[in-house]
Amino acid sequence: MAGNQGMTFVAYESKTDLMAVLAKRVASELQIATSVLGRAVLSVPGGSTPAPMFDQLCQADLAWDQVKVMLGDERWVPLESDRSNTAMIKKHLLVRKAESAHYVPLYNGAETAQEGAIGVAATIEDTLPLTVAVLGMGTDMHTASIFPGAPERAAAQADDAPAVVTMTPGDGLEDRITLSARALLSAARIHVLIVGDDKKVAYEQALNTPIAQAPIAQFLPRATVHWAPK
Repeated sequence: MAGNQGMTFVAYESKTDLMAVLAKRVASELQIATSVLGRAVLSVPGGSTPAPMFDQLCQADLAWDQVKVMLGDERWVPLESDRSNTAMIKKHLLVRKAESAHYVPLYNGAETAQEGAIGVAATIEDTLPLTVAVLGMGTDMHTASIFPGAPERAAAQADDAPAVVTMTPGDGLEDRITLSARALLSAARIHVLIVGDDKKVAYEQALNTPIAQAPIAQFLPRATVHWAPK
């Protein structure tokens, strides 16, 4: 499958329209991959924003048993925590027809994210390349858990980065484990999902900001950006 040829920005009238169109687009890309290659790998963001898209994607008619699903990043918290991205996608994505998809976890219950990364690194590397990567973006222009001010940021963005990198974002936030930029850029298709005027302002700023200050900028040249007002 050929990768994105260049950045595209798509504005929708509503968040409802965005979620419906993106769900169909991702389902189609996964369906093509399973038909041609017999396999597909989907990386998705956590947080609450993509949940409505997952609610529709999980109903798509495709060979879900040939699809591997993983998070782009995970907070190092127990699965019972309301901060767990794993819990969110198990509720909204890995259900209905998508219940037969193979989930590749980033969180493995280790005491620290650093220990956990050692345990999952080989599995994630063996699962690459990705077929589709759906990314989110914060108003600080971070994506996945690649934060502009984190001490591990440069390592996560390096061309020779391992598949997964731990992050200590600071500001009282939990330690994280994230797919590296190299791993995310292995995707044949990259979609960026953003909602709200503040995210649009951040996206426009990222277009003219170095990747060290705007990690999302590393992905924009190959991405389709989907935006809707709240």
